[in-house]
Amino acid sequence: MSSTPVAESAPTPVRPWKNWWATFGRPPRIMGLDVARALAILGMIGAHVGEAGGVVPFDVSTWGGLVHGRSSILFAVLAGVSIALMTGRSVPPAPEQMPQIRLRLLGRGAAIFLIGLCLELLNTPIAVILTVYGLLYIAVIPFLGWSVRRLLLASGALAVVAPPLLALVQTLLLYPMGPGLDLVLFGTYPITVWLALVLGGMAVGRTNPERLCSAIRILIIGVVLAVIGYGTAALAAASLGDAYEDDSPSSSSSSWIDDSDFPMGVPAEDMDLEGLVCDDYGDGYISCYPAGDHQYFEDGASIDEAFDDGFFIDGWGNYPGMLAENDLGGAMLSALVTADAHSGGTAEVLGSGGFALIVIGLCLLLSRPLRWVLLPVAALGSMPLTAYSLHVMSFFVFAGPSGSLHSNAVWGISALALLVLATLWAIFLRRGPLERLVGWCADTMAGRVG
Repeated sequence: MSSTPVAESAPTPVRPWKNWWATFGRPPRIMGLDVARALAILGMIGAHVGEAGGVVPFDVSTWGGLVHGRSSILFAVLAGVSIALMTGRSVPPAPEQMPQIRLRLLGRGAAIFLIGLCLELLNTPIAVILTVYGLLYIAVIPFLGWSVRRLLLASGALAVVAPPLLALVQTLLLYPMGPGLDLVLFGTYPITVWLALVLGGMAVGRTNPERLCSAIRILIIGVVLAVIGYGTAALAAASLGDAYEDDSPSSSSSSWIDDSDFPMGVPAEDMDLEGLVCDDYGDGYISCYPAGDHQYFEDGASIDEAFDDGFFIDGWGNYPGMLAENDLGGAMLSALVTADAHSGGTAEVLGSGGFALIVIGLCLLLSRPLRWVLLPVAALGSMPLTAYSLHVMSFFVFAGPSGSLHSNAVWGISALALLVLATLWAIFLRRGPLERLVGWCADTMAGRVG
């Protein structure tokens, strides 16, 4: 009996939409986390190039200013959520899994840190968050096995204690400086404060955020924290006025002369130099300071004379007066009740941290009914590291080293371009290129455990 020949099956064509579905076929509310990441990225772009100023609660035209400070905080909270999802979701990892997970986070953090250094080399005015972001991946390693309750307690304690404690240390030591201190303690992103946000995000990630009840709970908690944080700052402003707002070394009282008293280009004969001692450094540059400051040098010598003869500054002798000028109590109070963007104050951590939870909760809840509408936004949020790096590099290309760029039109064009590029990449290639690189670094580190 003759057999019917079986036609050779043709290779299955690769359909781009399958890549799309593989990327976004997960539960809709988990996709909501990608949407929240995209909003964080778009918000940081607005903070860097937008023209929005301060926010007036009942003036809708000023609400664009919400991106300042809050976008990076949303990014940090979502980092904690991602870490929780990568390390067991609702169940902390088992002890036997810990060595591999720690190495994965170490590799991931080191890669992100190096990418951040590369972006800083471009010398843009953007305070690149990725260096601290990379360190945070390493800093959370001791907390991986903690329960939700312990994570929340640690997050709350850091939020309340770290800002005034940092202000205490800064004031007592007369505002120390150094590259290490600027990176982890006293810079734009103090790691003690931002660790509180990441730990809070880890607690969120451990509560099964894809569930409806969890999303609602996240939203409610966010509202409560925002009211507490911003309410505290508003009450402090109403009761204390401007006294608490800024106690940084750049604005604290000092014996040095305010530059505004001597605007550039004023003829010497029109300047009142009574009670001042001036040193002429040539080329028209003169430094003036109160005569009383000569106590630092022997026999009231000028700075030039002191350097020629050798000099000694009695730091301890002048310490009580300088400490009094820095206002220790005011600095600590300001750290507690300030909610200004990037102030690192307790009120900012609570208020903007609550705002981040509100955004996350809304994205989780809206990701199901608006699933298809939000897919391009989720595409962008699925590759946040790539999108953030592209933004910084494009800023460098258009503005140049040390250049400045502020335009809402540029903000809109940048957002649209990133949405289109991320969508096309997700359809055809799925994972973002820098996300692949970071994942490879994590896998390589973890491969050492066998």
